[in-house]
Amino acid sequence: MTLPPDWSQWRDQVDLDGYDARWARMAAEGGNPHGEADLVRSMGPRSVLDGGCGTGRVGIELARHGIAVLGVDPDPDMIAAARAKAPDVEWLQLDLADLERPERFDVVVLAGNVIPYAGRRAELVAACARHLVAGGRVVAGFALQDGWPTSADYDAWCADAGLSPHARYATWDRLPYEGGDYLVAVHTLIGPAAGSGSAPSPSTGPPPGRPG
Repeated sequence: MTLPPDWSQWRDQVDLDGYDARWARMAAEGGNPHGEADLVRSMGPRSVLDGGCGTGRVGIELARHGIAVLGVDPDPDMIAAARAKAPDVEWLQLDLADLERPERFDVVVLAGNVIPYAGRRAELVAACARHLVAGGRVVAGFALQDGWPTSADYDAWCADAGLSPHARYATWDRLPYEGGDYLVAVHTLIGPAAGSGSAPSPSTGPPPGRPG
């Protein structure tokens, strides 16, 4: 599997032990290393697709709260690290754009600049949409910088995939987005995604964010 050039360059500079250690340091210093998981949990999902899951930080925290998680990442070393930390969670080494599963998820989370590092961005967004239940949400956080996708680019890919804008934040703590260099975008799937068929979701409850 060929990784996107930007991602390969980043990985060449990163030690995974050090990458994980910074989150442990954040917690030890009183910070919250689980802002992404907290935002996703606030939507009340029973199942989450963790796209670009890396070493599993977000997915493991969601699973710890009883949420069914599938983690997907193209990087074999990161998937190996996630499996070592949480062998009971399902981790899949795959380009998210190529994902074809029968499950439908309440939420797809794309943390850690998944969108700008992706090689096939429109296809990745379409794959996210087709793995959602009707009313499910894609939550993506990414930096806005020169040479990377704009918020308008991302909105266009979402629209093509049948995803409608729901909310925009400047941080995973839900500070309002008023411009700036980081965006957390929430989009909702209205009706079945194109090509999704009728495969059931592992969730039997209401769409995320609605009372049961």
